[in-house]
Amino acid sequence: MADLMDVIQNRRSIRNYRDTKVPPEVLNRLFEAVRWTPSWANTQCWEIVVVTNEEAKSKLQQTLAKGNPATRAMVEAPIVIAVCGKLKSSGFYNGQVTTKLGDWFMFDLGLATQTLCLAAHNEGLGTVVAGLFDQDKAGEILGVPDGYQLVALIPMGYPAKGSGVPKRREAAEFVHHEKF
Repeated sequence: MADLMDVIQNRRSIRNYRDTKVPPEVLNRLFEAVRWTPSWANTQCWEIVVVTNEEAKSKLQQTLAKGNPATRAMVEAPIVIAVCGKLKSSGFYNGQVTTKLGDWFMFDLGLATQTLCLAAHNEGLGTVVAGLFDQDKAGEILGVPDGYQLVALIPMGYPAKGSGVPKRREAAEFVHHEKF
């Protein structure tokens, strides 16, 4: 198992995949990692749809915005993970929203998505998080019920090739002490 900082620093958005199936036991380890993701009041508002059917992946591809860099990956990857969230759960107490920012599900799904992507990288898998697509149309394709929102599609598989390291700001450029 890799060092945590190594996993964080070396995970990249992968858009080219080998034609190799991901074993069920590897997927199970990824979902076990997601299971332990923190969430608002432990609401665990995420739901994950695993898509391997070629026709379904092709339909999902058609929901992507023109020019989306994940377009080819949507059908080339052996798996597409759809990350959905239960609405009016995270950030709510007794049916009432409790934060200025409203429903907290996007934050919790971001945590779960990051956990999934880091765990996948640790297993030798590549991922790319696609968010620029017609969520309603894709949700219909996947049968996402009322009360839930599809947020991200994540092509996943064994990378055909890596990608370069993007420039990153130094911590001193974004860390503030005591006041902004």
